[in-house]
Amino acid sequence: MNFHTRKWVKPEDLNPNGTLFGGSLLRWIDEEAAIYAIVQLGNQRVVTKYMSEINFVSASRQGDIIELGITATEFGRTSITLRCEVRNKITRKSILTVDRMVFVNLGEDGLPAPHGRTRIKYIEDQFDTAVE
Repeated sequence: MNFHTRKWVKPEDLNPNGTLFGGSLLRWIDEEAAIYAIVQLGNQRVVTKYMSEINFVSASRQGDIIELGITATEFGRTSITLRCEVRNKITRKSILTVDRMVFVNLGEDGLPAPHGRTRIKYIEDQFDTAVE
């Protein structure tokens, strides 16, 4: 799993217990997962269809730097399934896992549309590496 996005836990992200508010973390995850799905499917019209059990493993506190890792686990005809892990950047301790997040590719009419993808597109696949 690649960890690309990092967040700094600030006072406005905390719950009354002084730890990272789960709602803030879920908002970050949904946004990052949507961006990942958009890049993988090559279409800005994707929607979150399903999110499996969310497993909060440990707490995060003000000042922590956390990182979000997302990877594609399955490509359907009109969907992509992702897995997510959030961990502390310094200690590498897991904070949260989501085993399945399903995003659906939409056409211009707003209905599910085939995307034609069957495998993960890595950053190096996006650039022409041929040397002239």
